[in-house]
Amino acid sequence: MRNHGQRRITPSKDLQWIDCYPGGFQCGRLLVPLDYNNPDEDSAAIALVRLPASVPTNSSEYLGPILFNPGGPGGSGVDYITSLGANFATVVGSQFDIVGFDPRGVSRSTPRVSFFESRVERVLWGASGAGELNHSAITIGSSWARNKITGQLAVERDRNVLAHINTDHTARDMLRITEAHGRENLQYWGVSYGTVLGSTFAAMFPNKVHRLVIDGVVDVSDDYYTTKWTTNLRDTDHVLQWFFKDCLKAGPENCTFHEPSIEAMNTKLNDLYSSIIHSPVSVKTNTSYGIVDYARLRLTIFVAFYKPFAVWPMLATGLQDLIQGNGTVLYNILDQPSFRCSCNPLEHAFDSVPEAMTAIACNDGDLIPSGLEDALEHYREVLKVSEWGSVWAGIRMMCGGWSSDIPKTQFRGPIVGNTSFPLLLIGNIADPVTPLWAAHKVSKGFPGSVVLSQDSAGHCSIAAPSICTALAVREYFVNGTLPKSGTHCSIIGSPFAPNPPARGSGSGGSEIDSGGQTQIPLKLGTEVEDNDDLLEALKGLAGFRLGGYGSGMTPLHV
Repeated sequence: MRNHGQRRITPSKDLQWIDCYPGGFQCGRLLVPLDYNNPDEDSAAIALVRLPASVPTNSSEYLGPILFNPGGPGGSGVDYITSLGANFATVVGSQFDIVGFDPRGVSRSTPRVSFFESRVERVLWGASGAGELNHSAITIGSSWARNKITGQLAVERDRNVLAHINTDHTARDMLRITEAHGRENLQYWGVSYGTVLGSTFAAMFPNKVHRLVIDGVVDVSDDYYTTKWTTNLRDTDHVLQWFFKDCLKAGPENCTFHEPSIEAMNTKLNDLYSSIIHSPVSVKTNTSYGIVDYARLRLTIFVAFYKPFAVWPMLATGLQDLIQGNGTVLYNILDQPSFRCSCNPLEHAFDSVPEAMTAIACNDGDLIPSGLEDALEHYREVLKVSEWGSVWAGIRMMCGGWSSDIPKTQFRGPIVGNTSFPLLLIGNIADPVTPLWAAHKVSKGFPGSVVLSQDSAGHCSIAAPSICTALAVREYFVNGTLPKSGTHCSIIGSPFAPNPPARGSGSGGSEIDSGGQTQIPLKLGTEVEDNDDLLEALKGLAGFRLGGYGSGMTPLHV
């Protein structure tokens, strides 16, 4: 399904749509300048997909396109929307076109970033981003050295493209996409790195904002654009404790890792770490094989932090089985199909590849010192923020070998602006890589913006079903109504018991969280005829595990 329809689309400046993927989707390829400083020279082609609105574009009910970005950087918006577009349409309303796009350099958009001459070469070299650096075959020194080589490959195989793969140019592409729809101002919902893109757009084009939601907000000015990558983990330790808390509440019948207290589960996990360091567990399944060592165990837990409803029951079972010497369930959480060569040179032409993240992040951020001592110092600094810094520190190291010849003249801040319409920012109380603190920090740069907090663990609000949050987003997009400052939304169910009845569903009442704060009413100005349909859409978003880089199920994801 990945590539159907895209190959036969001729890129154009007026964005022509053709039917493509099953489910009523349409695809297009928009020609944009490769270099906006020289717009009459080379072009790039941005791949798009949309789930069209249920009303004609000339209807008074039609509310225009909403652009989506899934994060990364380097995530495929086409994959995101072909997988989840119907769910998003249920959340925001069918009056909108639901539009995904592959950012320049990514997946189906051309020219595509690639540091390697073949898939085989890429796989043999291996990704050199995030991964456990403690008790691992991947040391800080080896990761640092490998990234030197990757940086050299990037420069040697550049086709005068890399300098134009950055957030500045992608923000300009979003404006071109909006204008190609006959609209002047952007409507947008971006998660994770998508909040870098969204807040950058708002700073570059403050008078071009119609509705803009950034969800799972990155500390963009003082961490992302400075290539520090240190503040992401401020709440990560809290996510692990949330896992234990949910397991405790669920009981042993629903959470197999259950112990009578959170402290006992902490102890059990630490004992498992010690055991695995001493004696890794071999795994052989019908389709794969490998070992669960300390690095695999830690990386699996960290990745599971992103999607509690999708992964935590499996994680609990995998941890308990591992204590008994069976690593199959835990190994399968990160297992990927074995690499196979293809006789069709076009079969993987639109794959998402890890070097897209490297190109975007390293082009966006400040140059970092190239010496090993700087890498070691950064590792120590990130560990001060969280014990999970041993997994996260490798991301910044990707830029240690990045060429200083690529100019940094594009817009990189300040990320502030008096926008034509206020922004809505959303953050979870326990997000593993985008702490709620960052949403409040970014909000200060945009007068009138509001931060909505969601009482859940996981990465971005869609990691857990909240009718409260969903209706706040819907009301914002449809009517331009922002939630009150300080709005706090709870979720429906828990990862270990996801199917309780929605509190107040269809009642027209309000949800009250455990702290006694009144939340968004369940029925707003825009009626939702059936909250059960909305809840099912939200469960689909929370439970979906999108494969590939920048998906939320890989550590190479902001």
